[in-house]
Amino acid sequence: MPRKKATTITTAAAVRLAELDRVNAETRKLLAEALIAEATARKATAEAKDAEIRSYETQLELAKRQSSDDRNFLYRFSKDVSHVSVTSCISSLTQWHREDPECSMEIVFSSPGGSIVDGMELFDFIQHLRNEGHKITTGTLGYAASMAGILLQAGDVRWMGHQAWVMIHRAAFGAIGKTFEIEDEVRYVKRIEDRILDVFTSRSHLSKLKIKRNWDRKDWWISSDEALELGLVDEVRAIMPEHDSKPKATKKSGSKKK
Repeated sequence: MPRKKATTITTAAAVRLAELDRVNAETRKLLAEALIAEATARKATAEAKDAEIRSYETQLELAKRQSSDDRNFLYRFSKDVSHVSVTSCISSLTQWHREDPECSMEIVFSSPGGSIVDGMELFDFIQHLRNEGHKITTGTLGYAASMAGILLQAGDVRWMGHQAWVMIHRAAFGAIGKTFEIEDEVRYVKRIEDRILDVFTSRSHLSKLKIKRNWDRKDWWISSDEALELGLVDEVRAIMPEHDSKPKATKKSGSKKK
């Protein structure tokens, strides 16, 4: 009889142990599933944050591109006028023309001038773009001297910073060779000067005689206020707020050539 009772107790204990093992196994399983779910959630959260960061970076990069000079069709010509600088400018203008055949473009000069032949290539190309329907704005910050001053005249609208200057002078050249070769060079330069005079007189209130008197044997430096009065620019921009008596952007008034 005692043996039978002991056997019954042992069997009941085994059942309870088995049940305990089953509960422990299920608990471990649930714990493992919870850990997996937590890890999955952390991964999803990390991926969401990464996606948010990538989206922000993409939007920031897009905003930078959209706000860049290039995307707003603005070219800053801040070098000497040369084959290299003119080719670079024409390349950008050509690209914008192909991207948007109706876009407005702006060229801001801060240049001491340079090659007349290369500069006239850019001048003619700007006229080509105007004839194709583009509105071209030309401006200067700092100064537009010599050939750069001529290029300032190429735009539909021309403007100067209030502290900027335009400089006009006669064409310069260096001739080496026989007398007739030098004489030929002089005649060529004089013909170039006639073209330059045509540009200035067609875009300003100035007469050829007025220009010749002011540029003969010297550099003629013209302030923004003087350039506006002479009709060499249409607007003066970037006027100090303290200049209450002057409008921020003053347009030229018509007057006869002098």
